[in-house]
Amino acid sequence: MKCRFPIGRYLGALVSCAIAVSALALADPHPYTPPTYTGQLFPPWSHGNNDPATYKGLPFTVPEVDDMADFHGNLNDPKLVIYVGGNYYFAMAPLVAAFERLHPEYKGRIFSVTIPPGLLVQAMIDRDTFTSGNMTFTVHPDVFAAGKKKVLAQVDAGRLAVPVVAYATNDLTIMVPKGNPGHIDRLTDLGKPGVRLVMPNPKFEGVARQIEAALRKAGGPALVRAVYTTKVANGETILTHIHHRQTPLFLMQGLAVAGVTWKSEAIFQEQSGHPISHVDIPPAQNAVAIYGGALVKNAPHPIAGKAWLAFLASPAALQIFERYGFKALTP
Repeated sequence: MKCRFPIGRYLGALVSCAIAVSALALADPHPYTPPTYTGQLFPPWSHGNNDPATYKGLPFTVPEVDDMADFHGNLNDPKLVIYVGGNYYFAMAPLVAAFERLHPEYKGRIFSVTIPPGLLVQAMIDRDTFTSGNMTFTVHPDVFAAGKKKVLAQVDAGRLAVPVVAYATNDLTIMVPKGNPGHIDRLTDLGKPGVRLVMPNPKFEGVARQIEAALRKAGGPALVRAVYTTKVANGETILTHIHHRQTPLFLMQGLAVAGVTWKSEAIFQEQSGHPISHVDIPPAQNAVAIYGGALVKNAPHPIAGKAWLAFLASPAALQIFERYGFKALTP
């Protein structure tokens, strides 16, 4: 009697099934997915464009690992050194380029430091010396530029010389990740429990005082306490050290859903194509900064310093500032 059942096909199916079952048994129920590194999130975001040196030698910048985002130019015998509050670091490259066109004798010989003004003052107290990572260097400033009040305070302290040149204004905004996942509409939203913030540190960032004033206008002392006391204590507010870089970085990393910055910083991030947006603050609740600069007493290059200060107050400089939302200073 001949068997009509395809026994070979049946046995093959059994073997295939057994192999599949074994593979499922051995498979990790939570398969590992290697993390992707998003180096483009980390400064410096200029890709070398903020370095005015004419010869750059070996490129050696590894974002998040080996970079010096707030020191611009060549330290070898500069002819103009600018200490400038960091909230317009992104404007320094076009400003320097425009200045060099007017003063070609300084091309490639300008060095600038763009960290918060309080830290710049500390560096001046510490003999104009910086340590970043394993590198220590000394570079004596010719010009100090920051908020006008900060500049006037350093005139009073005997570090800067008059006159003080005032040249532009800026106001505040609420910086948020693109899409505004925290649904932030106004300053009072920042005080809500569970809303994670990244905010400038009042210890050495002058903008924090203007932010506190804006919070007080919007929600009284209770809102200031919620943002800068209660939320700091429970971990819902991260205090920064370099507000103009850390705020967008933390937002892009998902560590917070909002932070108050100068509007120019949000506009720069948006222009750079980063996933950042901003929420306007009404004028009645906002704060306006006036930027100023002055020559440092005993500046190594006083002629160059005076030329830079005159340039900052010029229409050519204002045109550059206006790209990022700064406004002309009106009497």
